[in-house]
Amino acid sequence: MKYTISYQNPNRHYIDIQLTLSTNNREKVKLQLPAWRPGRYELGNFAKNIQTFVAKDEKGAQLSVQKLTKDLWEIECANSTEVIVSYNYFANELNAGSTFLDEKQLYMNPVNCLLYDSDHVEASYELQLNIPEDYQVAVALFSSAKNCFLAKNFDELADSPFIASATLQHHSFDLEGTKFHLWFQGEFKPDWSLLEKDFIGFTKPQIELFGDFPTKEYHYLFQILPQPAYHGVEHSASTVILLGPSYNVLKKEGRYEDLLGVSSHELFHTWNVKRIRPIEMVPYDFSKENYSKLGYLSEGATTWYGDVMLYRGKVFDDAAFFRTFNQILDRHYNNPGALNMSVADSSFDTWLDGYVMGVPNRKASIYTEGALITFMLDVEIRKASGNKHSFDDVLRTFYQDFYKQRKGISEMDYKATVERFAGSDLTDFFTAYINGAKDFTNQLNASMNFFGLQYKKLPATIFHEAYLGVKIMDNKVIMVYPDSSADLGGISVGDEIVIINGIKVNDDLSQWLEYFRGEQISMGAFDAHGTAKRILVNLSEEFYFSRNVVSFVDSLSEEKQDNLKSWRGY
Repeated sequence: MKYTISYQNPNRHYIDIQLTLSTNNREKVKLQLPAWRPGRYELGNFAKNIQTFVAKDEKGAQLSVQKLTKDLWEIECANSTEVIVSYNYFANELNAGSTFLDEKQLYMNPVNCLLYDSDHVEASYELQLNIPEDYQVAVALFSSAKNCFLAKNFDELADSPFIASATLQHHSFDLEGTKFHLWFQGEFKPDWSLLEKDFIGFTKPQIELFGDFPTKEYHYLFQILPQPAYHGVEHSASTVILLGPSYNVLKKEGRYEDLLGVSSHELFHTWNVKRIRPIEMVPYDFSKENYSKLGYLSEGATTWYGDVMLYRGKVFDDAAFFRTFNQILDRHYNNPGALNMSVADSSFDTWLDGYVMGVPNRKASIYTEGALITFMLDVEIRKASGNKHSFDDVLRTFYQDFYKQRKGISEMDYKATVERFAGSDLTDFFTAYINGAKDFTNQLNASMNFFGLQYKKLPATIFHEAYLGVKIMDNKVIMVYPDSSADLGGISVGDEIVIINGIKVNDDLSQWLEYFRGEQISMGAFDAHGTAKRILVNLSEEFYFSRNVVSFVDSLSEEKQDNLKSWRGY
């Protein structure tokens, strides 16, 4: 099967795609466009971007096409040896999981836009790019000729994004038998020596944890934007990372820690989820939802270990690691939904509303709560085994004994493996924190104390978030903390607060609230439907939305120092 990719006018953002395949004496051929992409466990509805769709046989005669579902086409091809399908795809969205075309680049995630023969997903695929002569191509696929690439099956093709451009910047380095490529597209002034040093720093401990790197080459595809941006998507032999603004990307006080953080996170996915995979996703079924309750392993453990690897590799010092830990704690404690839905059920429901705010305070985060669960289980294993074992052993087992044996991970496998290294029954932990929605606080405090760590929960820096209990975006309330002054006073999501004590509010809600602090405050607002409402609130000294500060305890005992050394490696 062969794809030919071309385009006429890049400013129109339409990519022309031609798929040629053999009928193999079939009377009908079904072609599926993926309904979702790995790394984003929700339906993508990519078919909405297809404008034209025509099928012909080897002689040029048009074939009858019937659309069976939103993204499945059936082609009548009796008496034909080949089917040539020509369609176009609108590519004007630029993120780490999208497809984009303009006059500067052709950037494609094949899983968005390439049809596949559902009867021959294991067949080999050829990808021919008709692109300008001066374009380079950043991609993990094998190149058989200039701008021609081969994939051993559709899964490999779908999992191989590429950037084709004349303005790509490239650097590579070798580590433990693997060549790592850094590709940058966009306005960017690289410091290759700094990048190489730090990337080796977090890559080495990851390879040491798992025992080997699963590919001989690995490609980082960076899209650097002039405006603020942050997004990453993992692949088996590459990752796409979107970051901006350009002038801040290499600044330590800007986005450099974000660059390192997302790069380490996505690299860790090379093992965890691209190979260590929930049993429900072995293999992927691109045609429909692939439900799993193990998002806390796939994304949560990766979120935690992505930062820990930076710490172990001495890329992050104590202060930098604590900043990432603060962020995780902030997200946890500022999400009341974590007390309403378990992280396991929230994983299952990513297909429903996992990547949008959804209804107020509904769900946990597989990233945030999953990271803290990984941390707490790591401590449980270390305590029970006297630091002989850790969650490292769990992940190593999943890689060596499951992935390499072509097995997916079930919930029972996960629990049994954790308990094996802990040497004890952890049913109560799983019931409370994974399959239940129990408050993490006591368990977190105990886990942090094991390493001589502590955290202080402080009021959010924005006054109306801390003491009124609302988060606001574009002058609209987007979140109300349960039982806060705002909640009890009658403020709702969607309200626009315009008046405080008869005074018009501009962008100074917090300032006026603090000015009238200690008084009963009269507020005027418009609800989401434009109806005026009056609200009376009493601000107390209690705060609602918080920020967290991680630090060492004043004096580390010898035992805690040993625990810390065992964990971070120095």
